[in-house]
Amino acid sequence: MNSRRNFIKASGLLTASSILLPYMGLAEVNQQIVTKIKPPMLKPGDTVAITSPAGAVWDEKQITVFGDILIGYGFKVIYGQTLKEKFGYFAGTDELRAQELNDLFANKQVKGIFCMKGGWGSARILEKIGYNIIQKNPKVFVGFSDISALLLAIAAKTGLITFHGPVGTTGWNDFTKTSFMNVAMTSKVCEVLPTPATEEKFITITKGKASGELVGGNLTIMAGLMGSNYVPEWKNKILFLEESKEEPYSVDRMLTQLKLSGVLDTIAGFVFGKCVKCEAEEPLKAFTLHEVLLQRIQPLGIPAFYGAMIGHIENKLTIPIGIKASMDADKGTLSFLESAVI
Repeated sequence: MNSRRNFIKASGLLTASSILLPYMGLAEVNQQIVTKIKPPMLKPGDTVAITSPAGAVWDEKQITVFGDILIGYGFKVIYGQTLKEKFGYFAGTDELRAQELNDLFANKQVKGIFCMKGGWGSARILEKIGYNIIQKNPKVFVGFSDISALLLAIAAKTGLITFHGPVGTTGWNDFTKTSFMNVAMTSKVCEVLPTPATEEKFITITKGKASGELVGGNLTIMAGLMGSNYVPEWKNKILFLEESKEEPYSVDRMLTQLKLSGVLDTIAGFVFGKCVKCEAEEPLKAFTLHEVLLQRIQPLGIPAFYGAMIGHIENKLTIPIGIKASMDADKGTLSFLESAVI
């Protein structure tokens, strides 16, 4: 108990637990069209926070390693209580995880929020998030995988540009760091980095070019949000997806769900990142991922390719959700048409 108290005290900037109550009435869904909000760009000297709104962190050494990475950017780092909480497979109760995120957005000293890991749990706190508070306190919010639920919900409810990028437990190599800096630490328009030569090349599904706002995330998480009020408008958007440890039939099922929900019939372009460990257990009795993507996406007749540097991989792009972009399926490129920060 004392160690937990000291951990919170050391962070210094987290507000008292009593602040939770005012937020509870702010999670109502706002169906009105929201105005796009760009957060202030991060810069050396800023205070940033690390939180875990989903899964528990079992190797606490990773917290120190990630903190050192952010300190290397020149940031001052505070550490959330959730980083050392264990509640089953969650980093604390739903109430605690939602409270911490609300507190961090409300805290004027915190300029950016980084998620330690994904796992599972983000969708469980969507109804407890203070979206009005987030809208009034825009800041860089970064994560991927299960964090996709929060990225999409916050973007949909507040208009805030959110960042589909690395979490604390993934590698932050030079490629990943450079991509993050290019979109979150500069207000200049920056094209997406090219695919490293060591990576497998992209594969065109349907030729052509498209433009539109970027929206996307983890396929499983997105499919799970279908039918809820925590997803954005899809019309004329460029949809990007990534997945991990799902067999082709499972990817097929979830893409079919997006098709039946009307999502795939309204988007302007489609980009699939990487699907790590997505081979069939019995390949002679199954379609390949390539075949599934051709079956589900090619009939849409929109520009589409897969193999982008998005997902559970070492060289990871940071993709801002909500900014305008263009794609060229013939070349396997995705380019930003505006900055993600101000």
